[in-house]
Amino acid sequence: MTKNHPLFEVRETIRSRLLIVVATDKGLAGAYDANVLKLYAKQLLADDAAGVKNETITIGRRANRFAARIRDTQVAAVYQDLPDDPAGSQLRAIVDMAKDKFEAGDVDAVDIIFTEFISSVNQVATMQRIFPAGYEVTEVTDEIKEATFEPSAEEVLAAVTYRLVEAQVYHALLTARASEYVMRMLAMKNATDNANDLIDDLTLAMNKARQDAITQELAEISGGVEALND
Repeated sequence: MTKNHPLFEVRETIRSRLLIVVATDKGLAGAYDANVLKLYAKQLLADDAAGVKNETITIGRRANRFAARIRDTQVAAVYQDLPDDPAGSQLRAIVDMAKDKFEAGDVDAVDIIFTEFISSVNQVATMQRIFPAGYEVTEVTDEIKEATFEPSAEEVLAAVTYRLVEAQVYHALLTARASEYVMRMLAMKNATDNANDLIDDLTLAMNKARQDAITQELAEISGGVEALND
């Protein structure tokens, strides 16, 4: 059944592709944006070399500014200032555009580029395919084979497929935001540590200069006293 569903259709030749790029709205997040945009640029070069046309949906001001500076890059939609937990309407707007373009044949694949949160010290720029939809099923139980679907198997599959893709995009946005906050926190900590080190160095230099000045003044006073005694 999935082979005949339009959202599961794997096209033999990819002639066009939609890229969804998730970056930040503000800076001061270390290498966060640089890593995502580097992966995005790599994909654009790969598509160009393979003769694949592409469109881009940007999420975040940094992604939009970067895409706008690249020649011959078509930006299909721009999303900025999304909340930490995007509302259903905001999430569905992104998914619906990707779904409509894939179903209509405007693009043959849809990929999302984001930062995967692995741990507080490890975040990796990642690309994940969301259309064609699907995942690997290792085993189908007898209960599933004999299940009765209401209102119909086709309608259930369509609803579940949409929710699957919606969940993938939602996960990408959440893990990207978590990575952003961690990398921003680390960047601020490094900046604070560097500032404290600079303050310590300058304080040491100031104390040394003051000590040298005091020593010089004492030497001059001692020399003056000795000259008077003579």
